[in-house]
Amino acid sequence: MKIGIIGGGQLGRMLALAGHPLGMQFVFLDPAPDACAAQLGEHLCADYSDNDHLRILAEECDLVTFEFENAPADTIAFLSQFVPVFPPAEALRTARDRWLEKNLFRELDIPTALFANIESQHALEIAVADIGLPAILKTRQLGYDGKGQKVLRTTTDVIGAFAALGNVPCLLEGFVNFSGEVSLIAVRSRGGETRFYPLVHNTHRDGILRLSIASTAHPLQQLAELYALRTLDKLNYVGVLAFEFFEVDDGLTANEIAPRVHNSGHWTIEGAQCSQFENHLRAIVGLPLGSTEKNDESAMVNFIGSVPELAQLAAIENCHPHHYGKAFKPGRKVGHATLRCADRQTLEESICEVEALLPANE
Repeated sequence: MKIGIIGGGQLGRMLALAGHPLGMQFVFLDPAPDACAAQLGEHLCADYSDNDHLRILAEECDLVTFEFENAPADTIAFLSQFVPVFPPAEALRTARDRWLEKNLFRELDIPTALFANIESQHALEIAVADIGLPAILKTRQLGYDGKGQKVLRTTTDVIGAFAALGNVPCLLEGFVNFSGEVSLIAVRSRGGETRFYPLVHNTHRDGILRLSIASTAHPLQQLAELYALRTLDKLNYVGVLAFEFFEVDDGLTANEIAPRVHNSGHWTIEGAQCSQFENHLRAIVGLPLGSTEKNDESAMVNFIGSVPELAQLAAIENCHPHHYGKAFKPGRKVGHATLRCADRQTLEESICEVEALLPANE
């Protein structure tokens, strides 16, 4: 089977690494000449809206998926005329627009922060008066890893904030008083079968995920699964979906969804019986889903800007390094290490060993 992937970054690369043992072949459509997934398959170097190359992709492949939500939903809708595409275009359209996403949560009775659509500085000032400060202003589309957003703490911060984000449609969100950030990796097959991985505790800095630790018997696991199931069914979803939550009191507040395999699920490569990448492929091609059970205590440490020396990482017992083959740049995700240990204490010690190798400024 030949699978087309919109996007040729590290997520596409890891999908191909999971699919090759299953006899799958891959074609990546990505405008970057140095797309890091290109080593794992054919590379169509073209813009995501290039209909000629989209037709070529459709002709070559049995089905198509995507590795990130910055691809236009219209691209997925166009491809769907010629070849099966999963997840569906409407799921992508909803997840890449924060206004549509928040309204979906509201429709499904999933708690979320107070929010307002912002299309001018005047609208921002009215919303701030209603929602209050502190708050966060985000572009409705294309923001990730801390980009496309501005924290508003005082009335001075509000001045010119809409222009600072490019005078594009935005969303104002009220702050949530939370005790932790968690994410749930869910997968739904073409036949409606669903599986869920253990909730993951996430640590961010400067808007970028730094550390994910898979939980054991998290008390909010069932609640997270309930919210995710509502979303999967509403969107008629096929594939892996990541759902990010804030832990609040004894409940969860929805932050956002990502319609794809997700950074906080990288631990599943070594840490789960079937990784998120293999399960995404199983889901979209119509295979039975694999087990989402943990093998051991597991975590993932991101490498931002650069990757520690391989010899240093290899010297850490229980450490599995992953290099994405990308050029090193400040603020860029260029690799990660998965840690898989027999107990939580050993896991925490291993995390400290890996983090000691990271540059202080990253």
